Amino acid sequence: MKDRMKKRILAVLMIAGLLCGCSGGQGTVLQGQVELTPVSVSETMSQSGYEDLVVHYIDVGQGDSTLLTCKGETMLIDAGENDKGTYVQNYLQKQGITKIDYLIGTHPHSDHIGGADVIITKFDVKHVLLPKKDTDTRTYDDVIQAMRYKSITPEHPSINDSFMLGDARVTILAPGDNDYGDELNDYSIGVLVEHGNDRFIFTGDAETDAESDIVNTGINIEADVYQAGHHGSRTSSSDKFLDAVKPSSVVISCGEDNKYGHPHAETMNKFRERGMAVYRTDEEGTIIATSTGNGITFSDPASQSWKAGEPTGSSQQVEETTMEPDVIENTETGYVLNANTKKFHLPSCESVRKMSEKNRSISNEDRSKLIEQGYSPCGICNP
Repeated sequence: MKDRMKKRILAVLMIAGLLCGCSGGQGTVLQGQVELTPVSVSETMSQSGYEDLVVHYIDVGQGDSTLLTCKGETMLIDAGENDKGTYVQNYLQKQGITKIDYLIGTHPHSDHIGGADVIITKFDVKHVLLPKKDTDTRTYDDVIQAMRYKSITPEHPSINDSFMLGDARVTILAPGDNDYGDELNDYSIGVLVEHGNDRFIFTGDAETDAESDIVNTGINIEADVYQAGHHGSRTSSSDKFLDAVKPSSVVISCGEDNKYGHPHAETMNKFRERGMAVYRTDEEGTIIATSTGNGITFSDPASQSWKAGEPTGSSQQVEETTMEPDVIENTETGYVLNANTKKFHLPSCESVRKMSEKNRSISNEDRSKLIEQGYSPCGICNP
C-alpha cells in the first residue's frame, strides 16, 4: 500500500512541476484560449483518484447484510433472516438501487441468506455467488427456486478469483477445497475488497479452522476494516487471523439482546487489546463506511461501551443445533470425535453441539493416541 501511495505522490508532483514550468511562475496558464489554474497536490489526487466506495452495514438484527456501491455498481453480501428480506429490499430502494451486480450468499444459514429470495425476485441481479456446500432446508430451497424463476445460475467462486466493482477490486479468499464436514459456517465465502489504499475484509461466519486456511493461502489479507466473523462469536476472530489482518476498525453485525450472547466477551477483549475501533449494529443501527481510496470515514462514532452480549432464553442454544444436550452432559470425560473433519473436541466445545450424529463418536483414549490415529485437536476448545 505504501508503494502505491509513493507512486501516486510522484505522479502528482510531476504534474505540478509541469504546470509550474509552463506558467513561468504565474498563477494561471494560458494554453490556446483555455485558462488552466494550477491546483494543490491534494486537489489533484482527489480529482484524478477514485470514486467513493460506500459500505452499508445494514442493521438486520441477528444476521448479516452488507451493501457495497462504487461507481454505479453494487454488491450485496448476504440478506439477513427470512423475515428481513423486505426490509433489505426497502433499504436498497431508498438508496436508489434497481440492480445488484453481485449478490453473495456467504453460506446456507438463514440469518445470512434468508432474505436473498426476495432480493433475487425484486431486483435485476446479474451474478449470484454461493459456496458449493448446500443444505436441505426450506430457506436454501427458496433461494434456489428464486434463481430458477429469474433464470440465474449460481456461481461457485474459487480462491484468488477477482472482479471489479467500480474502482474497487474484490478478491475471493474462501472457501477452498477443504472438507469441513457439517460445519456450514466454515464454508463461508470470504472476500477482500481493495479500493485504492483502503481495504475491507468479510468472512461470513468462518470459524477458526476456516480462518486458518485463509491465512495459509498466502494472500495478503491486511485490511483497515474487518466485519467480525460470526457476529463477534468466540468461535471466530482467532488470534492467528487477527494478527494477519491487522485491522484498525471492526464492525459487528448482531441483534440487540440476541439469545447467543454475541458479541462474546473473549472476542471483545481481543479487539480492545489490539486497539481496534468497534462499531456495532446492535448499538448504533446501520453503519456506513465511506472510502475515498485514501482514507475511510464512518457515519457514527465508535462504540465506547465494550459491552459483551448476554444470552437470553436458552443460553446453551446454538445455531443449527443437532446434538442433544443429554449427550453432552453424559460425556464428562474423554473427547468427542468428528469423523468428517478428523478433529477431537472437549465435550463442552461449541462445535460439538453442531456436529452431525453420524459423524460424532466419543473416545476415552488419551490425546497422544488420538493424534497417532490421525486426529487433530480442535482450534477452538484446545483439548
